[in-house]
Amino acid sequence: MLVQHIRDGLIEEEHDGYVMTMTVGNEPDYPYYLRSCAKPLQASLMIDYGLDKKYDLSLDEIALCCASHAGERCHTDIAQRLLNKFGLEYDWLKCGIHRPLSRTRQDEMLITGESVNYFHNNCVGKHILFLALCKENGWDIGTYDSIENPLQKEVKKKIYDLCEVGVDYPVTKDGCGVPIHSMPLRNILKGFINLFCDEKYARIKNAYLENPYIIGGEDRLDTEIMQNSKGLVAKVGAGGLCVVVNIEKRDGVVVKINDCNMDTRRLVVFEMLNRLGWSDFECDKRIKTLHGDVVGEIKINLPC
Repeated sequence: MLVQHIRDGLIEEEHDGYVMTMTVGNEPDYPYYLRSCAKPLQASLMIDYGLDKKYDLSLDEIALCCASHAGERCHTDIAQRLLNKFGLEYDWLKCGIHRPLSRTRQDEMLITGESVNYFHNNCVGKHILFLALCKENGWDIGTYDSIENPLQKEVKKKIYDLCEVGVDYPVTKDGCGVPIHSMPLRNILKGFINLFCDEKYARIKNAYLENPYIIGGEDRLDTEIMQNSKGLVAKVGAGGLCVVVNIEKRDGVVVKINDCNMDTRRLVVFEMLNRLGWSDFECDKRIKTLHGDVVGEIKINLPC
């Protein structure tokens, strides 16, 4: 039990889950899907196959390939630029369409009557990179989302290598339609540390550190963490996941909130980073009425 909301002596709300670093915490061997936390691991193939150098990718373009972006203009403009730079067709994308995650951008589009397109999908950068990898290696573009495609076999091999996974775990389709793998939380954290602390992948690390708004955007937790700290790389994933790496210490934090409550995830991540001495985020744990009266508190139970 990680979090309890206690209002005037009564437990009103509870959230369970797991929090751990490489040395602190006690997580289950149960596997969880990586969801969008897989994106920087998947993007490592960009470096392995030299696409970043061949196409002279800028750090903001690399960031978009790793992003779960909010669909703002700064994101969709880069997506269009990437598609053109790789010489890909818009109709090849299979990420699906959803409204921008940014409420501000949603309101703008409602007022102007703009239509939603693939570029607003928070996973479009990953899909553009997948298409580029297929084009570069002669793999079938039409089935790039299939687990049987050589691309997805390479993705699995790479993720398992970075995360030090030695046995097969369940695989399913992510929300955007491509295969997503599962593994214990400790392996997810190992993968992030092995990626972001390896000089070979310094351009991915720098893309995160120098472009935190491209990685997420408006009201995105990973963006907030990176904009208000030094040397921390963060990535959120659906299903209540967040991974943060401290580059200098070669350590990190992984948080899994079982009911996927995003406010709880934010509070737990901030509290854990503060207790480790890696940040100084404001964590107001008071429960207040709309009039400002304090009527309770939020209790957080962490391993450190």
